[in-house]
Amino acid sequence: MTKVGLISDTHGFLDSAVFRYFAECDEIWHAGDIGEASVIDQLSAFKPTKAIFGNIDGTAIRSFIPEHLVFECDGLKVVMTHIGGYPGRYSTVARQLIYQNKPKLFICGHSHILKVMFDAQNQLLHINPGAAGNHGWHTVKTLVRFAINEGNIQDLEVIELGTRGRFPT
Repeated sequence: MTKVGLISDTHGFLDSAVFRYFAECDEIWHAGDIGEASVIDQLSAFKPTKAIFGNIDGTAIRSFIPEHLVFECDGLKVVMTHIGGYPGRYSTVARQLIYQNKPKLFICGHSHILKVMFDAQNQLLHINPGAAGNHGWHTVKTLVRFAINEGNIQDLEVIELGTRGRFPT
């Protein structure tokens, strides 16, 4: 079993509560718009971290973080990209990644809208963890935590970190 902490859209701000909520996780996955390399440095020093870059991430982050990830975790095929859309309204790139790789879990960020939806057409679970940073129009910072056990997702939790700061740091 692998316990995963899922985060996105930090935009250079990493709430210290992330470390408390992800303490029991085996891995952390960041779905893009990292903002500052120090965010990945802090997460990676804490737990093994997988990440993709987002549309706000500059060349420094893009030099060591990929745009998409396709991998298997505890028997579950995963695709992660930043701008993905959602079931019925996937981006062109997301549709291609899903079609080519046939994942059981599709993860994206970008919208700052928390979504956990089953996609019946593609037989996968779609997760967007919302936004954990202080930049954007969202009002509550969110994370998602779940476990993968022999190809199955279980114990999925949405975590609210509280209201985002009105003025980004």
